[in-house]
Amino acid sequence: MIAYEPLSISKVIRTLFVLVAAGIGIGIVMSVVSNGFVRGVAFLTEGYSHSQILTFDIFGHSLSFMPLLVIILAAVILIVIRGLVGLERFHGPADSIYAAHRTDNELDVKRGLASTFSAFISASGGASVGQYGPLVHFGATIGSYLKQVTRSTLTTDIFIGCGVAGAIAAGFNAPIAGILFAHEAVIRHFSLRAVTPIAISSLVASSFSQYIFGDFQVFEVALIPPDLLSVVPLALLLGPVFGLTAVILMMSIRKSTQWGVKSGLGYKKLTLLAAFICGSVGIFVPEILGLGGDTVQNILSGSFDGSYLLILLIAKILMSAVCLGLGMFGGVFSPALFIGAAAGGLAGMAVSGLVSGDVVLALIVAGMGAVCAPVIGAPITVVVIILEMTMSYELALFTLGSVVTSALTASMLFGYSFFDRQLLDRDIDIKLGRGHIGLMETPVSSVMTAEYISFNQQVSVTEVIDGMVLAQSTEAYLLNEDGTFFGKVTLNDLVRVPGEDAVAGYGDINPQRIKHDDSLQQAIEIASDFIGETIPIIDLEKNRLMGVVSEADIFQGYLNLQSNVVDLETR
Repeated sequence: MIAYEPLSISKVIRTLFVLVAAGIGIGIVMSVVSNGFVRGVAFLTEGYSHSQILTFDIFGHSLSFMPLLVIILAAVILIVIRGLVGLERFHGPADSIYAAHRTDNELDVKRGLASTFSAFISASGGASVGQYGPLVHFGATIGSYLKQVTRSTLTTDIFIGCGVAGAIAAGFNAPIAGILFAHEAVIRHFSLRAVTPIAISSLVASSFSQYIFGDFQVFEVALIPPDLLSVVPLALLLGPVFGLTAVILMMSIRKSTQWGVKSGLGYKKLTLLAAFICGSVGIFVPEILGLGGDTVQNILSGSFDGSYLLILLIAKILMSAVCLGLGMFGGVFSPALFIGAAAGGLAGMAVSGLVSGDVVLALIVAGMGAVCAPVIGAPITVVVIILEMTMSYELALFTLGSVVTSALTASMLFGYSFFDRQLLDRDIDIKLGRGHIGLMETPVSSVMTAEYISFNQQVSVTEVIDGMVLAQSTEAYLLNEDGTFFGKVTLNDLVRVPGEDAVAGYGDINPQRIKHDDSLQQAIEIASDFIGETIPIIDLEKNRLMGVVSEADIFQGYLNLQSNVVDLETR
């Protein structure tokens, strides 16, 4: 029977204080940053979008070249930022997810802040990007930093979850969705120790936003029909269409990124190329520029006809792929909302003869949720966002119908989410869990020992046997005159050979070995078909014996790691 020892009153109070303080502090920070980001982008874009400078009448149409000028200026600023910070790539939600699953899970504060500021510049300049991804990573970065400076006993993934939840709660005015997103998409486990501060952060971020910045809705949805449940089968049938749309978006960004890497142009030329292409298209289709919130609201209001909706859908996918793939940084959530709204509007028009106009509006909302869900890997969160935004249980269920079939379709064609696929492209498989990631990140040197015996390979067999008997070992390692590794010898190899012979003639010069920089996972794979006492750890570049490891050492390292993972995910 396992005895349970309750914590002391003083430790309980200290723990509760840290949990509450972390939640409140991160929640307030994320409320200010999230609102400042969105309002700052709106302020800057409004300043130049209504300008008549560089506006010309061409074939009876008034076209402004201001978007092209502004986005190229933004691209130049991004290039300067990357050069000053030494930013090889931008950091986003994929890095937050990876950090929450690592044993050494501290995020780089400088790169996190530089990436968020770069996203602000990109969005303000009119790049076809979103704000939520960068804000999510900013929250994760702030959480990780607070863990470092406070040296709290709470694990880093809890602090990361607080920042993530605060970003979503403040951005959508949806505190429950913030809590779910942190658990569903980022840290991917539930525990009492994690839920409390994450919930506090989410609630504080939402409440503080409403108190300081006023109550607002990201999108306003009116005229929700009361009989949506009767047409849920329609939502289920259209789900795969939305899922395919999400896959096209994600594949377009991924292919664009791959092309940029293979092109050899470098980030400076690629960033300017992305800005030029997006700005040029924005001259003719200005709705695809920037965060796109106003355009989504106009789609919900039925302001566009079918042909222009199709243009918006195609142009937004292409320009999001160009911007996110070639150097303009930002989130993929907002583009997914935009594309989902356009796809939902087109689907509604296609079935308009079969359903009422109010159901068409519901299909637009369902399209937004069904395209977003597979992109961010959080179907439950998306449905709850719809519920908290509209306060319509029927609309949430209707959206759920499209979300589940969309997410299933996308998972079979692309993967769990866009962020998971980004990590897979870096040879990181989050689905294998914290245990596997921990094994891959733990160096075998952490379980290595120096308890072995070695001899110069020119000594006699008798001397080696005597040394092995004295050390009560059946194995010994042989070294060259300069101390480099020669081979391995076992007592069984020497018992029937002449004692005066040099031991070099009886050693195994190519024994099973592990590289000194191999991971614990790689060591396990090597040891799976090993027979003997120990495996040598070799620095192959210098041919030096660094130490040895036994199967028992490797197994103990694995058990310790698994114990830490279980403790993290259950307490």
